[in-house]
Amino acid sequence: MRHDICRAAVDFSDPEALAAWNAMTRSFLAHGAEAPDHLARVLERAPDAVLPLAAKGLFCLMLGRAETVTAAHEAARAARQRAGEGLPARVTAWLAALEAWLSGQPSGARFHLEGVLVRTPEDTLTMKIVHGIRFILGDAGGMRRSLDRVIAAHDAEHPLAGFAFGCRAFALEETGDYDAAETSGLRALELAPDDAWGLHAVAHVYDMTHRPDRGIALIDENGAAWGHCNNFRYHVWWHKALLHLDRGEIDAVLALYDDKIRAEKTDDYRDIANASSLLMRLELEGVACGARWDELADLSEARSDDGVLVFADLHYLLALTGAGRPEAAGRLAGRIALTGQEHNEPGRVAAHPGAAAARGLAAFGEGRYAEAFADLNAARAHMQTIGGSHAQRDIFERMTVDAGLRAGRLDACARILSERTRLRAGLPDAFADARRSAIDEARRTAALYAAQ
Repeated sequence: MRHDICRAAVDFSDPEALAAWNAMTRSFLAHGAEAPDHLARVLERAPDAVLPLAAKGLFCLMLGRAETVTAAHEAARAARQRAGEGLPARVTAWLAALEAWLSGQPSGARFHLEGVLVRTPEDTLTMKIVHGIRFILGDAGGMRRSLDRVIAAHDAEHPLAGFAFGCRAFALEETGDYDAAETSGLRALELAPDDAWGLHAVAHVYDMTHRPDRGIALIDENGAAWGHCNNFRYHVWWHKALLHLDRGEIDAVLALYDDKIRAEKTDDYRDIANASSLLMRLELEGVACGARWDELADLSEARSDDGVLVFADLHYLLALTGAGRPEAAGRLAGRIALTGQEHNEPGRVAAHPGAAAARGLAAFGEGRYAEAFADLNAARAHMQTIGGSHAQRDIFERMTVDAGLRAGRLDACARILSERTRLRAGLPDAFADARRSAIDEARRTAALYAAQ
């Protein structure tokens, strides 16, 4: 039985296929642009192998698009046709994970892959896929527990240890252990200078702890960690823009948006999420973003029937809201509600909090702020289940607060701001300071009218 760079079993023996698989593994962990090419080489050299087909299917599902779900089904069928007796346990688990996810049970995929890590905790590639699935599910606590179980197996002799520390840094950050996250992320960069995920985890720490200067310097000084990336590099630019926004540097934010974040007008849901959430942050600060909304809305409207991830759907809705397309926004909100009738895990998330959040976003775009606040606030407690990070979901928190302010729900907004600040290490950022000032001013004005 052959083993790969992760010290885990594979079901092919061709040396060139194994070399390509190892190259794919490292590129995937580093969010490198060449990973699909390496996997294609594996499939070419080992056409009867099950593992690379299962990998293709899982990777397609992570892309969150209707057509990639179709490709995942095709990969699963081909893998099942090739599956026989005597396959390594890792391979059968990967295929079972793919089939579970395709049946509408991504938590089942997580279960099968965690079983691989119980047997082979040094399997960094399986660790990364589990990490990605838990991220999509919004399972921050599970991310941390998963990494805690495997990190000891990634010792100084492990060739991919840096990537494990990078994933652990992100899990620590998402569960609020900011000091440990910073330490783990910087350790990741020492061991793997091209670990974009570890760099990004530390950028999250500096965002959540209101240290924009440190975050901007970190990104500027570590270009080798993310310059090689696929579209993940746009997400790193997005983080830099958030840090500039916290410093009130609007011109820098717009320049990053125009020259970097939307340098390539893709319809990848992650790129749409970066762009639409950044533009909406700017709009909430009184910055009119104009025609920038239109290209996002055109792409988002074309994706409105995908129904793969609620996280993607809500960001498409942001784009339609920002562009002032109430009919399209209403149709998408209605489609999310229909998805919520499906009896699977994505359907449950669409039913709640997805449907309420969608109604709230649509109402916000039409200026119905009392309704927007009611729906967005109803969704708040369960928004983590749509997936993504605290930083990504913060746009919905900001819109909830601003809808409440415009609807006169001052006490409720003050409570939300307090909860948001506690999550961010008790340190208010520019958004919180501005909204607290707005609440105080509204209360003074109300008191003055009452006295008169």
